[in-house]
Amino acid sequence: MADVCNNRPVNGKQEDGGLQEDTRDTEEAKKELDTWKTKAEKADDVKDRMILEKLEEDETKSKAQQELVARAQKQEECQKESTKRINSVQAEILRLAGRKQNLLDKLKGYQVVLQAKRAESTKLKCKFKIYTQVPDTAIEFKAQIKEERDENSEPIKEVFTIIQRPTVSLQGGEALITFEEEKVASQILKNSKCSVSCGNISLDVKPKRITMDPTVKFEVHLEVSRRELKVSGIVDGMPEERMKERLKMSFSRPSRGGGEVDHVQYDMNTGAGVITFLHPGVAESLALRGKYRVDLDSEVTMQVGPIYKYELSKFQAYHPP
Repeated sequence: MADVCNNRPVNGKQEDGGLQEDTRDTEEAKKELDTWKTKAEKADDVKDRMILEKLEEDETKSKAQQELVARAQKQEECQKESTKRINSVQAEILRLAGRKQNLLDKLKGYQVVLQAKRAESTKLKCKFKIYTQVPDTAIEFKAQIKEERDENSEPIKEVFTIIQRPTVSLQGGEALITFEEEKVASQILKNSKCSVSCGNISLDVKPKRITMDPTVKFEVHLEVSRRELKVSGIVDGMPEERMKERLKMSFSRPSRGGGEVDHVQYDMNTGAGVITFLHPGVAESLALRGKYRVDLDSEVTMQVGPIYKYELSKFQAYHPP
C-alpha cells in the first residue's frame, strides 16, 4: 500500500507535463493558424486588387480598341476624300492642258496668217513705192511765228465752294438759341433752369446742350464749253451721215441764231448729238434757249443744252464745336 501511495505523485507530475506540452502546441498551432489566416487575407486582398487592375486594363484596352477603330475609319474617309480631290485636280489639269494645247494651235495658225499678211504687205509696199528726187531748196530762218489763239474759245471755268450748314432737329416746346460768344452759353448751361418772360407770363425753361449733325464742305470745279452744244430728242430714223448733214445745215442758219459748224457728232442709239461751232458764243446763246428747230423730213423742235464737265474736290466732313 505504501508503494502505491508513493507512485501517485509521480503520475500526477507526468500528467501536468503532458498538459503543458499540449497547451504549448495548441498555442503554437493557433499562432500558425493566425499567421496563415493573415497571409490568406493578404493573398485575397492582392487577388482582389489584381482582379480590379485587370478589369481596369480590360476597360482601357476596350476604349483603346474603339478609338483605334474610329481613327482607322476616319483615316479611311480622309484617304477617300484625298483621292477624290487628287482625281478632281488631275482632271482639271488635263482639261487645262487640252485648252492650252488648243490655244497654242490657234496661236500657231494666227502666226502663220500674220506672216502671210506681212509678206503680202511687204510685197505691196515694194510694188507701189514711188521713187522721186526732191530738189534742194535754200531755207532762211527769220523769226518764230506765234500761233494766235482766241481767248474767247477757252471754256468757262468756275470753282464753287459748297458748305452744308449744321442742322438740329427740334421737338415740340423746344427752341434753339445761338449766342455770339461761347462763354455765355457755358454760363447758362450751369443753371438747372432759367426764367423767360413771355408777355405777362414768366416761364421756367431748362437749358440743355445739343449735339449737331456733322457738316460737309467741298469744291465743285465746273467747266462749260463755249463752242459745243448738246442736242437731244432726235427721233427721226434716217441714216447717220444724212442726219449729220441735216443737223449741220440747220445749226448753220444765222436767221435761227446758228453759226458756222465745225463738226457734228451723232449717236443713233441714244438719239443725241454734239454740235461744235467754229466760233465761240453761238453755243452759249442757243443753250440759253433750251430748244431749237431743225429741218429733217419736217421741222422738228429738239432740246439743246450746254456741254459741261465737273469735278468734286477737297471734300471735308467735320463736327461743329
